[in-house]
Amino acid sequence: MIISGSASQSLAAALARDLEEPLAAVEYDRFPDGELLAAVPGVAEAEPERAVIVASTVSSDAHLEVLQLQDAVREAGVEEVVTVLPYMGYGRQDAAFEPGHPVSARAVARAISTGTDRVLTVNPHERAVCDFFEPTATAVDAAGRLAAPLPEDLAEPVFLSPDAGAIELAETVRETYGAGETDYFEKTRRSGTEVDISPSDVEVAGRDVVVVDDIIATGSTMSEAVAVLTERDVGRVFVTCVHPLLARTAVTKLSRAGVEAIYGTDTIERGVDTVSIAPTLGAHL
Repeated sequence: MIISGSASQSLAAALARDLEEPLAAVEYDRFPDGELLAAVPGVAEAEPERAVIVASTVSSDAHLEVLQLQDAVREAGVEEVVTVLPYMGYGRQDAAFEPGHPVSARAVARAISTGTDRVLTVNPHERAVCDFFEPTATAVDAAGRLAAPLPEDLAEPVFLSPDAGAIELAETVRETYGAGETDYFEKTRRSGTEVDISPSDVEVAGRDVVVVDDIIATGSTMSEAVAVLTERDVGRVFVTCVHPLLARTAVTKLSRAGVEAIYGTDTIERGVDTVSIAPTLGAHL
């Protein structure tokens, strides 16, 4: 049985279709004092052997929903609980960056681990966060899905990652697309306030560019990079990411910078989630 958190309803439905498993009816409510309630009223009668909870933890409320859904299915007697975190909130807080700070990724991982037998998460920003879970979470790579919505007529495409550390994402998308080169943006500090951003090696003039990242949050760095491409007489620029967080004015920033289109997956359900990761998740379930 597939059980959805409130932020992952479309993905949960797609996964249920892919696996040909029933999609549970879930109720979400909030009490007058602000406390949440996430319940699965029909799970006891259905008597499933396994419950797969699909919930991107895009907010603190979403984290609490996961814990409540885990407890609800355990209370109903489900033998195996699998928790799928398409997007793991707090995943970038994987260290104590200042004295007295928490390792937030570890804190939430420990809480989620108490109510589940397995955890899957999709393209975590740092794969090491999987080690915070007990047992260790499985990192699912969905980057290959990002090639699907791209136009078939890209002109001499270049697939660019925001830095050298993310070049594997760009390489995966290029390999799946079947043509083009890969490169990454390099930052050179000119002064305390000036930083140059440019492709490290590949010539981009007249070529279509696909900028690939795992997460786009505010879009500030990405829009700066796109502006550099525009100055270099690039062809079309497309932005694609696994997790389209797109907080605040991110879409406006990217559009103003000259982006032709923004593509993302349904790990986070925004207006740009043009491709589903359900088949990729299904292969691990």
